[in-house]
Amino acid sequence: MTVINSGFGGRGGSSDPRLPPGQTHVYDWPVLSTGPTPNVDESRWSFTITTEDQVAHRWNWSELQEVGVEDIVTDIHCVTHWSKLDMAWRGVPIDRLFEDVETSYDYVMVRSYGGYTTNLPLEDLLDGQAWVATEAEGEPLRPEHGGPARLLVPHLYFWKSAKWVRGMEMMPSDDPGFWEQNGYHLRGDPWREERYW
Repeated sequence: MTVINSGFGGRGGSSDPRLPPGQTHVYDWPVLSTGPTPNVDESRWSFTITTEDQVAHRWNWSELQEVGVEDIVTDIHCVTHWSKLDMAWRGVPIDRLFEDVETSYDYVMVRSYGGYTTNLPLEDLLDGQAWVATEAEGEPLRPEHGGPARLLVPHLYFWKSAKWVRGMEMMPSDDPGFWEQNGYHLRGDPWREERYW
């Protein structure tokens, strides 16, 4: 298991009430990845939601943009104790992608180009809580930050916001993804410090 960590510019103490317990406010955007950065061109990128009946709802890059892009300003919190506040993002709400998806399952396995996976309850993705993000801080997402598209689930620790996202598969139970199999918490609520099992 290779973990790449570059750009962590140190810790600046803060008593900001937006910081969950154990977090430190940073002004840079640290890069943490497991394994190499996949090279995914927008012309080859697609996103698929697969139901328990193996019905696949698929969008290519231009079709995703047509679903409707929103501007989001939110805080992000990494399990490695840093938080970045008031980040500007653009992305497509997960709610819109699920509008025509029929499922009775309550959990999702998120899959990324490069093989990364993370599990999420469906309720953590809906009701305006999650997006397929394509821009951050006014620029297209750079590959090291998950470009061309990553999941954005800002109310959970940032490992749940899978980089290089390519799809979701509905699951009947909360089966663990990559980091969850390696000791990270199944859900990852930063306000409860759900870092590890």
